[in-house]
Amino acid sequence: MRETGRRLRRSAVVGVALGLVAISAPAATAANSPASGSTTASGSTVGAVPSRVHNPWLWQATVGQRPAGPAALVFFTDRTRYFESTGVLVGRDGAYRLIPIPIGEGHGLLSPDGRHYLRPYSSELLDLTTGRQRRTVSTGVYPMAWSPDGQQVLGTRSNDDDVITYGPDNQQLNDPEKPDDLLVVDPFRGTERVVDVGTFAAHSAGAWSPGGDLVAVTGSPDVPAQLAERQRLVVVDPAGGGPRWQVDLGDRRILAGPAAWHPDGRRLALLAFDGCAGPRCTSEEAAARAWRIEFLDTATGHAVGQALPAGTSVSGIIGWRGDDPILQYVSATEQDTDRQAVLAALSPDGGREVLVTTPIGSTDLMVPGDLLTGAAFGGWEPRPSPFAAPLWVYLTLAVPMLLAVALVIRRVRRRRTATGAAAT
Repeated sequence: MRETGRRLRRSAVVGVALGLVAISAPAATAANSPASGSTTASGSTVGAVPSRVHNPWLWQATVGQRPAGPAALVFFTDRTRYFESTGVLVGRDGAYRLIPIPIGEGHGLLSPDGRHYLRPYSSELLDLTTGRQRRTVSTGVYPMAWSPDGQQVLGTRSNDDDVITYGPDNQQLNDPEKPDDLLVVDPFRGTERVVDVGTFAAHSAGAWSPGGDLVAVTGSPDVPAQLAERQRLVVVDPAGGGPRWQVDLGDRRILAGPAAWHPDGRRLALLAFDGCAGPRCTSEEAAARAWRIEFLDTATGHAVGQALPAGTSVSGIIGWRGDDPILQYVSATEQDTDRQAVLAALSPDGGREVLVTTPIGSTDLMVPGDLLTGAAFGGWEPRPSPFAAPLWVYLTLAVPMLLAVALVIRRVRRRRTATGAAAT
């Protein structure tokens, strides 16, 4: 019986040790993974953008629970334990972490160095390296693009009244549809300033020039244009001085995204389409639009160069590889949950080279600007670790096991005591 008791105690110690090993497994994996700039067994460089990512485990830890360092990529999917759109960070060492998103918040912006995630409207800045979150600027700002140096954000704030009020004679007392403000905010120091860009009922997209001295913004100049989905493009110096030039885009052209400015600084990319236009288009007609990339001279606003055919399901340019734009495509399906986001480089002849593939159910993805600038594609294909769980998961598993071991030991001791008493 003594030998049995010793074996049980040894088993308990082994169980606890295995639990500690499980908890430390992700840290060991990160420590043993190749350092930035070295290569993996497959020959790809760590710190590059993964060529394929996967859905996380349901029990995957959040960034706040177990920070994983700067991001190599962030994608969004509802196939997590939250059953709502959730950000999934893939760290540069291959670690997966969740970025929970409150209902109705929308997707934020990833900083150029991959270290911060800025939430829309709440203006909370999540530090991906520490898991801490803070807010320094006022709420209500929707971020559209980080500046190239990662110190400022171009954003928009709605000034519309939430509720229409009426007087005793049923006359409307307020204006619920006021022009929006274009802002440049510093989420680190808490400063913000309004950019004089003219009157816009709403801003839809923005992009910084490579040097950070100019911004391009699009939106509807008034409510009728907003209802008809017509847009105007304005290029302005964010430090002051008013608009440099503006162009009416109509209802078939939009700014090509936060990376619409070509790296040479002389061209600005637009996305234009053939097909159904306007608010009356069905989802099927919108999905069938054939897109192309057009260019404007950033000094004059005049059309320049040849258009590039881009295909269907294009959502915007997120970077450049030399002269080739890197486009995000989100496949159109009957069910939004079955969509899939991919990144592809577009060649001048319209050919596409797929660079990044996300799992079915992903609706958006982001890549840090520093990796885009270095065209650091072709990275390894990390898979989420089942051991990268929050502490409460281990406690949930360990407590029943320890209770069971304690009950067995207690029963053995009682039986041994009863046997000893009978022998005397």
